[in-house]
Amino acid sequence: MAASQRDVRNRISAVKNIQKITRAMEMVAAARLRRAEQRIEALRPYAAAIRRMTRQAAEAAGNVPRLPILTEHDQVETVGLLLVAGDRGLAGAFNSNIVRQGVAVGREHGSEGRKVIYLASGKRPASSLAFRGLDVVESFTGFTDRPAYADARRIAERLMAAYVDNEVDKVEIFYNGYISPVTQQVRRETLLPLQQATVLDEPDEDGEEGRRERQAEHHALVEYEPDPEEILKRLVPDYVEISIFRALLESTASEHGARMTAMRNASDNASDLIQTLTLEMNRARQAEITQEILEVVAGAEGLSG
Repeated sequence: MAASQRDVRNRISAVKNIQKITRAMEMVAAARLRRAEQRIEALRPYAAAIRRMTRQAAEAAGNVPRLPILTEHDQVETVGLLLVAGDRGLAGAFNSNIVRQGVAVGREHGSEGRKVIYLASGKRPASSLAFRGLDVVESFTGFTDRPAYADARRIAERLMAAYVDNEVDKVEIFYNGYISPVTQQVRRETLLPLQQATVLDEPDEDGEEGRRERQAEHHALVEYEPDPEEILKRLVPDYVEISIFRALLESTASEHGARMTAMRNASDNASDLIQTLTLEMNRARQAEITQEILEVVAGAEGLSG
């Protein structure tokens, strides 16, 4: 049965109310995104410097010193996977992409005979992993909208303690890297051990030859005081903390960008639906008018008969 004019009008009113909400959420996400972008821009030079210093100290030290946090375990039997996403939804595939990638990599490790333990930053990945029947040894929530450095330090301390205590033999992190408000890229990085860390594998801007030249120059011109081993002992915790903090900020900006885009698409879809419903309401009005005319004509014919 065709919907009446009143029913369609009520549906249009409901869609307009939803559209007001989605537009408001889009504006809020846009404002938060601008702040998140500013924080990323401010952090990137410091993060790059820490990573560069860690790489240079590791090169100067030669073999990474045999210190607990810097000791590479003989075998990788247990892998810790940290999934960084958000506390809230309504952000398109932002949360699900991280969970999907983390679970896929976990299966790969499992197929190779390794045990996998999951840690989650954000309510959404924690609940998604639990729904899939995967055990989350620890979750960190309540700060994904605006993470502080203290939050990164808390996560880093938990991961470093797990590595030093042989709870895990390797630590990987998954997060959405921010490229633009409409583009986010799932990134997978190795944090520990340092010998396998992504920081040691980052390509230099001028290629391998330039890296070797700078390494030779670095060895020739730089003398460490204290020695590179002691410097690495101090740098590695900072490296882990800043790497996690950068991931948190990248994830936050990606979340706001994804939510802004999702809400904009929802508003546009609402506009299209309103147009469709308006046409349907006009057809319903025409049908009701036609029916009234037919009833008047039928009544007139009955009276004249």
